[in-house]
Amino acid sequence: MSDVERNAIRVLVVEDDPVAADAHAMYVGRVPGFVAVGKVHSAAQARRFLDRNPVDLLLLDLHLPDGHGLSLARSLRAAGHQADVVAVTSARDLAVVREGVSLGVVQYVLKPFTFATLRDRLVRYAEYRATTGEASGQDEVDRAIATLRSPAPAALPKGLSAPTLERVTHTLREAPEGMTAAAAAETVGISRITARRYLEHLVDSGRAVRSPQYGQVGRPELVYTWK
Repeated sequence: MSDVERNAIRVLVVEDDPVAADAHAMYVGRVPGFVAVGKVHSAAQARRFLDRNPVDLLLLDLHLPDGHGLSLARSLRAAGHQADVVAVTSARDLAVVREGVSLGVVQYVLKPFTFATLRDRLVRYAEYRATTGEASGQDEVDRAIATLRSPAPAALPKGLSAPTLERVTHTLREAPEGMTAAAAAETVGISRITARRYLEHLVDSGRAVRSPQYGQVGRPELVYTWK
């Protein structure tokens, strides 16, 4: 297992339909920073898997052949399992949504959904999970919570593509000391000007910060760091 996989958020797909389970696991694997560590098709199989394997997040279908997904979430909490839950359901009962909040459900995805929809939920969860340390005040607490609840991002600026943005985002997240547009361009395989456009978009959307890096001579270079 690579270092990237070891540091990834580990996701267990709990879905009774094998075809859907395969698709959901494939979706998870396409999101940088996440890895699908297993697929199970019932609540009983999920319990057995969790007893033997570390999992950070359940992608949990609420309608399982041997019980409701929220009943599984409740029993897992009682047994001491701390994995968060992204609930997958075709139901639109808001009472179920409210109940899920108290059981560690951090996001809901309504069936049928696209890869882009799940990717958005997972990226927001990763940003929420990355918030650590002590908040400086109410505004910072509110921002951490809003990371999960805010609406889907607006369309990308003209000329930017979602797949390239994913690659630039992943590259920047894997560089804790930050990186220049030139370094990002070399890693991703795009021009420096194009890399800078994507990095500036991440800054404008509040997901990255830029700062000048002063060298021995000449103008300072801009270094971009994941926020």
